[in-house]
Amino acid sequence: MIASRKAVGQPKGRPTQDDYQMLAAFRLTLRRYHGFSELAALQEGLKPQQHQALLSIKALSAKTPPSVGDVAEQLLIRPHSAVELINRLGRMGLVKRLKDPDDGRKVRIALTALAEEKLAVLSATHLNELNSLRPLLMKLLRNIQP
Repeated sequence: MIASRKAVGQPKGRPTQDDYQMLAAFRLTLRRYHGFSELAALQEGLKPQQHQALLSIKALSAKTPPSVGDVAEQLLIRPHSAVELINRLGRMGLVKRLKDPDDGRKVRIALTALAEEKLAVLSATHLNELNSLRPLLMKLLRNIQP
């Protein structure tokens, strides 16, 4: 969920030139990572949002497969948009629907073996990229003045 200005708090005083430079560098680094992520997904035959959905489903599946609503919440999209996305992933053979054992009306989403393989490749690539960006991100974050 996106934090509101009130939740984040007001900055103390006026930003300095160093603050502006740090913010610009941080945004550029995030945008480059985002661009890297989109290209990596496309190279695996996935649209970026499909990759994000698979990653969310995997992350949420630690205890039980997530519901469509859980996926929608993680992707910051409406449930009906998540249904369409999950339908496309299903047609691609990447997800399957499961009945909730406790509530037969609820549908759970699980990854297929094909999705697990694609996601493992993408996640390893993303972790390597983050590892290479770590020193720069840490430097930028350390430079944020409270």
